[in-house]
Amino acid sequence: MNADADAARRVEGLGRSLRRCVLCPQLCRVDRTAGERGFCGLGTEMVIHSALPHYGEEPPLSGTRGAGTIFFSSCNIRCVYCQNHQISHSPSGRAVSADQLAAVMLDLEAAGCHNVEPVTPTPHLPGIMAAFLTARRQGLRLPLVFNCGGYERARIVRLLDGMVDIYLPDFKYGLAEAGRNFSAAADYPRHALAALREMVRQVGDGLETVEGVATRGVLVRHLVLPGCGANSLAVLKLIREGVSASVPLSLMAQYTPVAAVQDHPLLGRRVSRAEYERVVNAALDMGFEEVITQEVDDRELTPDFARERPFAWDPAEQ
Repeated sequence: MNADADAARRVEGLGRSLRRCVLCPQLCRVDRTAGERGFCGLGTEMVIHSALPHYGEEPPLSGTRGAGTIFFSSCNIRCVYCQNHQISHSPSGRAVSADQLAAVMLDLEAAGCHNVEPVTPTPHLPGIMAAFLTARRQGLRLPLVFNCGGYERARIVRLLDGMVDIYLPDFKYGLAEAGRNFSAAADYPRHALAALREMVRQVGDGLETVEGVATRGVLVRHLVLPGCGANSLAVLKLIREGVSASVPLSLMAQYTPVAAVQDHPLLGRRVSRAEYERVVNAALDMGFEEVITQEVDDRELTPDFARERPFAWDPAEQ
């Protein structure tokens, strides 16, 4: 069986999984093809909010022409502090078919983007991968970036082998209690670690670049939360001991309380410089070879999805 036929076979398998949905660790086992709705609230349709060049991703992803982000509605984890809560906590948006999504991907390539980056893809995965194969047949040459929350099933990730070029998972929690308290994610560390191991098996434990722009590999994001230093250190330890210190890390300081958590005893404030630097220094002390960092400041980096272009730093808004 050639590679294209094998990919098509695996995408068909993803589609069949909707009859008893086990795409993510929620394991809802509802028949989405019959109109039943699980945790994500979705049926068989894909629902997107927007697709645009994104200049605020990590430099190897945004490059000079932007990452080709496609923001999908709903999520399989629903963090209480999510900066994308306007769309991640709801299945509302614009429904698209696989053919329509393939056209969106090709439009992002025509706009000059460096990649195609579905954001929160897991609940929509069968349609996304079908669209990607269609776009490939129609001439798409951009790498596919799998931007996910980390709460994945390794068995499902295995089906993406050979189709995903760059994995961009969050590793939110090293402590299971944090996953239960802040997200709907039972046993998050175990699932995230198993999924990351599978991603690394497929694309390696580094990030390949051409002229500074990523073409293949993995980049793990971790958002440092206020008052949760032990959780961050546990994340680093899991990756270091369970995968590799060669895995590139993006340690994010941009946490900003959304309205839902402004009175939360831990999450109601921004991260301090000392808290963030403790995590960065720990990563370096553990021997991580590539660490992307952020400034700790008062900039407002939270997108507003009520706007046609959600990001204030979008060049089109300047």
